[in-house]
Amino acid sequence: MVKVYKNFRLKKYNTFGIDVKAAYYAECETTDELQELYTLDKYADLPKYVLGGGSNVLFAGDYAGLILRPLMKGIQITAEDEDKVLLRVGAGEDWDEFVAWCVSEEYGGVENLSLIPGNVGTSPMQNIGAYGVEVKDVIHKVEVLNLNTLKPEVFTNEECRFGYRSSIFKHALKGSVIITHVHIELSKHPVLVTHYGSVAEELEKYTLKNIYAVRQAVMAIRKRKLPDPEVTGNAGSFFKNPVIENKLFESLVKEYPEIPNFPAEADQVKIPAAWLIDQIGWKGAKKGRAGVHPHQPLVLINLGGAAGKEVLALAEEIAGSVKERFGIELEMEVNIV
Repeated sequence: MVKVYKNFRLKKYNTFGIDVKAAYYAECETTDELQELYTLDKYADLPKYVLGGGSNVLFAGDYAGLILRPLMKGIQITAEDEDKVLLRVGAGEDWDEFVAWCVSEEYGGVENLSLIPGNVGTSPMQNIGAYGVEVKDVIHKVEVLNLNTLKPEVFTNEECRFGYRSSIFKHALKGSVIITHVHIELSKHPVLVTHYGSVAEELEKYTLKNIYAVRQAVMAIRKRKLPDPEVTGNAGSFFKNPVIENKLFESLVKEYPEIPNFPAEADQVKIPAAWLIDQIGWKGAKKGRAGVHPHQPLVLINLGGAAGKEVLALAEEIAGSVKERFGIELEMEVNIV
C-alpha cells in the first residue's frame, strides 16, 4: 500500500526552496504503485502533479491536490555491441549521478549534460540540453504509464516529438502520462562535443581530452556561472532562448549590431535570452525577496524566504520589459504550479 502524507511541506523538494505545502503527497517506486494510487477513489477527483527532482518548477502557492513522485531506480544494460550500449534507467535516478556513472564506465554522449539538476525521468519532458548537446540525441525510447488506461506504453524517439526544450510529454500528453523509465543509447567510442560556449577553452587545462575531461570542464564552467541550489534557491535558466523571425532580427541588428545570435530553423534566428535581459539592466536586480543572479541574468534566485508569487512577478516584469524594448516574447522554461 502506497503511503500518502497530508499537508506535506515541499520546501526540500523544489530547488527554489519555496516553502509551500501539498494537501497530499506520495512517492512511488514501481509502476504497480502508481497504478494502485490512481485506482483509489479517495484521490480520484483531486488535481495531481508529478514532481521529479523539483529543479524546473516554481510553486506559486500551496497545492490543493496530490503531489506524486516517481522514484523508480536502477540502471540496466539491455543491449550492447562493440560500438554502443543501450541502458534502461529508472525515472527516479538522479540525473547527474547517472552522468557520472556513464563517464566512469566510459560511455559517451551525456558528459556535456553534467551537473544539470533533476531526475532522469524529467529529462525527456524538457529535452534538457547544454553545451551543444540535447538529451534527445541519446534517447532511444521512453516508457510511460498512461493515466487514462493505467497501462504501460512505450514511445520511440520520433514519437516523443522532441523540440527545443520541449517534447510530447510537455505539451500534447501533459498530465496524461507519467514517465517511468528512459532508454538511453551511448557510445563506446565517443566523439567529443567542444565547440559550444567556453568548453574548448576550459579543456586546455587538461592533458587528456576525453569524456572525463569534458565532464570536469562543463562542471567547472557551470559552477562559475550558476548558483548552487543548496545555497541559493533557483531553478537554473528561467527563460528559453527565444527564436525569432529573420525580419525582426534584421531590424534589431540595425540598432544592436553586436546582438549575439545562432541559426535556427529556416528563416529564424535564436537569440540568447540572457543578453536581452542584461541589456535592460536586470542583472543583479532585486525585487523584495526575489532577484536576478549577478553573474547570469537568465537565473532568477530566492534571496531568502521568497514566496513563489514574488519570483513569478519578477519574471513577468522582466519579460514585459524585454517585449517593450525588443519586441520579443520571452517564454518561461520553468513550470509554474
